[in-house]
Amino acid sequence: MAHRRPTRRHGTVRRLRATSAGLATGLLVAGLLAAPARADSTAGTSPSPDAPIGTVARTVGDARFEPGPCPKTPEPIEALDGARCGTLTVPENRATATGRTIGLGVAIVPAATDEPKADPIVWLAGGPGDDAVGEAKMAIDGGLNRDRDVIFMSQRGTYSAEPNLLCPNIDEFNARSVGLAHDAPSTERLHVDATKACRDRLAGRGIDLSAYNDTESAADYEDLRKALGVEKWNLFGISYGTHLALVYMRLHPEGLRSVGIDGILPPSTSGSAATWSSARQGFDGLFKACADQPACNKRYPNLSATFDRLVRELEAKPVTTTVTLPGSDKPVKVVLDGGALVNWMTSATHVAPQVPAALDELAHGKPQRIAQQWAGGKLSPQAIGRVAHGLVYGVFCSEWTPYESEDAALRGGRASFPSFPRSVQAQAPQLAFLHPDCDAWNVPPASPSIRDVTRGDIPTLALSGGFDSQTGADNGPYVARTLSKAKVVTVPYEPHVVFATSKCAQEITVSFFDDPAAPKTACLKSLEAPEFEIGP
Repeated sequence: MAHRRPTRRHGTVRRLRATSAGLATGLLVAGLLAAPARADSTAGTSPSPDAPIGTVARTVGDARFEPGPCPKTPEPIEALDGARCGTLTVPENRATATGRTIGLGVAIVPAATDEPKADPIVWLAGGPGDDAVGEAKMAIDGGLNRDRDVIFMSQRGTYSAEPNLLCPNIDEFNARSVGLAHDAPSTERLHVDATKACRDRLAGRGIDLSAYNDTESAADYEDLRKALGVEKWNLFGISYGTHLALVYMRLHPEGLRSVGIDGILPPSTSGSAATWSSARQGFDGLFKACADQPACNKRYPNLSATFDRLVRELEAKPVTTTVTLPGSDKPVKVVLDGGALVNWMTSATHVAPQVPAALDELAHGKPQRIAQQWAGGKLSPQAIGRVAHGLVYGVFCSEWTPYESEDAALRGGRASFPSFPRSVQAQAPQLAFLHPDCDAWNVPPASPSIRDVTRGDIPTLALSGGFDSQTGADNGPYVARTLSKAKVVTVPYEPHVVFATSKCAQEITVSFFDDPAAPKTACLKSLEAPEFEIGP
């Protein structure tokens, strides 16, 4: 059966978040819980074999799960109607044992069948900094709860966790930055100022910023498994969630039946250089699809060369324009230079059919479409007050920058895009001013083992998109080299996080959890390239 390409849901995919204050991705900030989670009696709290997961309070070690209200979300999520909910309370920092605890919201969406399988699926959100509970619609729309419960937990620091590590001042700077030169020294100063203001505010609340990282988060999920009384479960991570999944697999493999990872970000290679490599792969996939389509190739020949030329020209002479955004009549100033164009393109693979026409318009003095898209993502209400920048920096500044030199972005840019100006190459897509930001964030490095590859025989589905310019498709074969039961699947013509946009990817994923040894991939044969928009 042929699969129609679903409408692109631009903005709903949880993408790799930048560590920097200069990229976009409220709620009153909750304080630390005062009481430690060290109750050691489990008498009367063990779930019965027939009790649905998440309906019984239980304490295991330093962690306690308590049934209760569902976590807060920015908007109502219909997929959470009927969910079983509660809170997991865990130590903030297991290494220091200060007694401080944090609360993580949990929502369990029941299986659609009356007889669910015993091993649920746990959803690991993108970001870093996105709240898994807020991604429930994506998971359930994709059919993950067909015959298994699906568990969503707010990763530490995220929107509905206590405390959350949101920094609206960074989001507000992101919105203002559309009118600034992307990689100018003056932008860097403002950028780092926003980062430092965020850090100072969170630290001033007594939050231990060094405790917001993958090692602690993986332990949180393992504590949840034990507190819910689940013997084995499955993971499904998207984007940054794959980074966390690979760490979890390495540190706590004993409770895992299988793992799906989509939009793969390996901890062992993550950083600025890899971001450039991913951009090259995704851009080339889109450019080739246009070249292979006669109408697109005729109207927009040598699209890759056009893009490279525009990056160089705009970096030498930026274009300033004014746009209005949906829902507002207020004019917005937008500066398009080479760095802005590269970052726009990194996200624009999510609306691939428009890209050739948009680049052609820009080349002929019409920057409005690209400017409007570039500004729209940053000024959207959904971009303000939802991303946990404290977790973003906690991960990247302890696990990435200590193990990658500051000139890695420049070297990666030169290797992947040798024709780009040095000023563009020096700021990797999505990660502008990464090292200065992390200098301001000032958390200790993680153990060098955080960069170890994940090895083992846990059945793993490694999903990628042929147009993914944020986590390149070559990451699938890379992680599979050390996972003996990995299945590598690249879904052609799809952007970052194929589960969000491809019915075929959803079918493959659901079939994988049914039988991890034999996911059904026949739908790949019927997929076709998108029909590119052809302008006058």
